[in-house]
Amino acid sequence: MSAPLADKIRPKTLDDVVGQEHILGINKPLRKIIESGHIPNLIFYGPSGVGKTTVAGIIAENCGMSLYKLNGTNATIADIKDVISDIGTFAADNGILLYLDEIQYFNKKQQQSLLEYIEKGDITLIASTTENPYFAVYNAVLSRSTVFEFKPIIANDMKSAVKRAFRLCAQEIGCELDITENCCDIIAFGCGGDVRKAINTVELSVLCAENNSGKIKITEESVKELTQHSNMRYDRDGDQHYDILSALQKSIRGSDENAAIHYAARLIDAGDIISLSRRLLVIACEDVGLAYPQAITIVKSCVDSALQLGIPEARIPIAQAVILLATAPKSNSAYLAMDAALSDLKECNALDFPRHLQNKHFDGNGAAVTGQHYLYPHDFPNHYVKQQYLPDALKDKIYYTFGDNKQEQAALMFRKKLLSETEK
Repeated sequence: MSAPLADKIRPKTLDDVVGQEHILGINKPLRKIIESGHIPNLIFYGPSGVGKTTVAGIIAENCGMSLYKLNGTNATIADIKDVISDIGTFAADNGILLYLDEIQYFNKKQQQSLLEYIEKGDITLIASTTENPYFAVYNAVLSRSTVFEFKPIIANDMKSAVKRAFRLCAQEIGCELDITENCCDIIAFGCGGDVRKAINTVELSVLCAENNSGKIKITEESVKELTQHSNMRYDRDGDQHYDILSALQKSIRGSDENAAIHYAARLIDAGDIISLSRRLLVIACEDVGLAYPQAITIVKSCVDSALQLGIPEARIPIAQAVILLATAPKSNSAYLAMDAALSDLKECNALDFPRHLQNKHFDGNGAAVTGQHYLYPHDFPNHYVKQQYLPDALKDKIYYTFGDNKQEQAALMFRKKLLSETEK
C-alpha cells in the first residue's frame, strides 16, 4: 500500500518544519536544545497535525540513540517492559530514545513504570499529547521533563506546505496540475492550522480531479467542498472544548457581542448545545450578576427553548441569550462575595452561631446568659434593626461590596437610608 502523502512529505530537517517559529526559530529554545545534541526528557503539547511527531523524528535521526516508538492508545505494560529489557544491550548501546505518542492515554501505573529509568537516564523520553500536560501527565513524569507548546499553523505558513504537496503529487502521477493560487489559499485557510489535514486535502483534491489530455484541473468548487468542515477543530473531551467555552465567556465578559456570537456558532456547528447552554447560565450569574438580575431568568428560558427545539432552530434563542449577556451591564460582586466566604470557611471551619440566631432550645443550668434575645426585624420601622449576624470571629467581615452599576447602587442607597433612619 502506498504511504499517505503526509508521510511522504514529512520534513527531514528543522528548516523544513512549517511554523513553530516561537520554539524552532534561530536561537529559540527547542532548536538550541536539539542542536546541542544533549536531549533531555521532553513533552510536546499541542493540537494534532502541527509537527510534534515530525520534530520528535528529526531529533531521533540526529541524536544517535536507538529509537523506540509507542502509542498511548494501544501500548501496554508488556510493551514498556520490552523497551526496558533492551537497556544496556547492543541493541541500545548509545542509549534509548522512547517516543511516546498520546501519553495522555497512559494511566498512572503505566507512566510510573518509566520513572525509574527516566530518573537514571537509561531512557530519554519524548512524549506528545493533545491535552494540557499539567492535567494529563503524571506529576512525577512532568517534573522530570521540559514542556514545549506547539501551536496551530497560521495560514501563510500553511500555504508553503500546500504548494509543496501539490508539486509532489504532480511528480508522482507524472501529470501537470492546473491549479489557481486561490485553491491553495482555500486549503491553507480552511484546515484549522492542521498541516496533516491540509496535506490530506491536497491528496483528495488531486484524486477527485478530472484528467483532461494529461493535465489535471483542480477546481475551487471541489477544494471548497473538501475543506468545508475542516476548520472545526473540536473535541468535547479535549482542551479545544474548554478553549472555545473560555473564549465565549471572556468575550461576553468583555462585552464583545460579535466575538461571543462567533464562539457560540462554533459550538452550535459542533452540535454541542448542552455545554453552551450550561456556560451561558454560569455567565449570567458570574459576569452579569446583580447588575441585571433578570438575566438569569431570561437566559434560562432561552436555553430551555434551545434544548427543546434542538439544532438547527436552537441557534435562535441561543443567539438571543448570547447577545443579551454580552450587551448587559456587568458585575461579579455576588461571585466574589461567595468565593471570599468559602475561603474563610477553609480557614475557620464551622464557627459557633451567635446565640440569638440559634433555634430555640434549653440554655442549660450553668449558662451565663439565658434567653435568645433575638430582635425580630418586622417589629421595627422599615423592617430593619441592627444586630450581629456573623459568628464572633468574623463579626466585622465584609464579603460583598456593592457594584458601581445602576441596580446595585440603588440597593446601596436603600441600605444607607435604612442605617441613617435607624441611627435617629
